[in-house]
Amino acid sequence: MATKYSVDPGAPDPSYLGFWRERHVCTLTTPRPDGTPHVVPVGVTYDPEARLARVIANGASRKVRNVLAAGEEGAAVAVCQFEGRRWATLEGRAVVRREPERVAEAERRYAERYGRTPSPNPARVVIEIRLTRALGRG
Repeated sequence: MATKYSVDPGAPDPSYLGFWRERHVCTLTTPRPDGTPHVVPVGVTYDPEARLARVIANGASRKVRNVLAAGEEGAAVAVCQFEGRRWATLEGRAVVRREPERVAEAERRYAERYGRTPSPNPARVVIEIRLTRALGRG
């Protein structure tokens, strides 16, 4: 019998959502302009009601440049976390947002999940990932 790891990104079960509310370092995978994957550690927040994942970042970072290089439709990306046998991946289209209210919301959610307010950074942006798929075992 095959094991089912698919999760509805807009209506995850309580254990999956609970796992995303715990403090974990995650990875973000973005495509470089040559198509190869760029994988970096990040903090991620998950908002199933909005079907969004958010990553705060410096606007000059490689991950941001990779997303911007994909154009207006956004970049196909994935964020992932694991602990022992538990793991969770969120996939979707990422875009970069610079609007102060969007950055502030991402910072607020980051502080809630990670228990610390990010240090001030006038170059901060938020990578918003419109979720199309979720996988894992929370």
